[in-house]
Amino acid sequence: MTGLRTKTRSKMLIGSVLLALSMSSTGVRAAPEDAADPILRFLGQQTQKASETASDLIMSAMNFLGVRYRFGGTSEETGFDCSGFTRHVFENSVGLLLPRRASEQAEAAGLLTVRKEDLKPGDLVFFNTMRRAFSHVGIYVGDGKFIHAPRTGSSIRVDDMNQSYWTTRFDGARRAPQVNPDAPMVLR
Repeated sequence: MTGLRTKTRSKMLIGSVLLALSMSSTGVRAAPEDAADPILRFLGQQTQKASETASDLIMSAMNFLGVRYRFGGTSEETGFDCSGFTRHVFENSVGLLLPRRASEQAEAAGLLTVRKEDLKPGDLVFFNTMRRAFSHVGIYVGDGKFIHAPRTGSSIRVDDMNQSYWTTRFDGARRAPQVNPDAPMVLR
């Protein structure tokens, strides 16, 4: 049990550091009196910008940084593919059960279409990575960054949507309505 707690704490710290780094261009700085813990101060300021639900969702997603990609994967133990990852995070952090495939998630009833310039942390972002629309999905974390399970041989990581690879493949974004975490909901 201690090893699992240590692993979880390590992932949370890595997630916090990467989230802070991914949002560092916002110009938010820690106050001098909090210099001993600037990352936590910074994260606190960032989470005030997002809803509490979105913040919980992002932190939940960050806990999986480094988990390997596996086609068809739906768990931390065996690995995740992109849609298995988003489905798992949404179900376990906000109680929303998304469809299994990225294209189905993009077309799910009840999700709101969001323009790229209106993205907020917690939004689903979709890309055409396999010569078909909505073939890849990730979770927007803010400042042009998203977390996702990229491909075989890789692991869950944060990438910059402003890199040319992602910019040319961006298909759109969806926002999930706020739902009761205790009552999973299937969106079709």
